[in-house]
This record gives sequence, C-alpha cells and structure tokens, in this order.
Amino acid sequence: MALNSKEREALKFLGVHLIYGMAAALTFGIAVLVTNLGNLRTLALDSSQPISVLALFFFGLFVTFGSVGMGVGIMSLARDED
Repeated sequence: MALNSKEREALKFLGVHLIYGMAAALTFGIAVLVTNLGNLRTLALDSSQPISVLALFFFGLFVTFGSVGMGVGIMSLARDED
C-alpha cells in the first residue's frame, strides 16, 4: 500500500513534532535526575533494578512529551476563517 504525497507530508509533520517532544522529554528527564528533584535519582539508583526504573521513567516521559509535541503541532495548523 503506497502513500500519496499528502499522507507522506502529514506523517513527516507528525514525526518532526514527535522528535521535538522527545527532545524536550530527554532534557526534562536529565534535568530531573541531575537536580535530584523529589529524590528521584536517589530512589531510582538505590532500587534493586535501576536500569528498569530509569527506562520506565524515560519511556513515560517520551510518550507524554511526544504526544504533547504532536498535539501542539496539530493545533498550530488551525486557521481563522474571518
């Protein structure tokens, strides 16, 4: 099933905004760990499986911020028909 040019353009648009959101998530997650906000770094690193904790932490951030990034991109397409 081949995609037409409009579909490709829409997927590219969403992909770019997804990457913006994921970059924001990575920045936020690193900032939280560096500043030890709410003792999250200590809690994560002192757990029995710190890799799993950090993977789930960043996965949740990626899903949340990526979705917000795509939502902002879609909402910015609105045009006022005056």
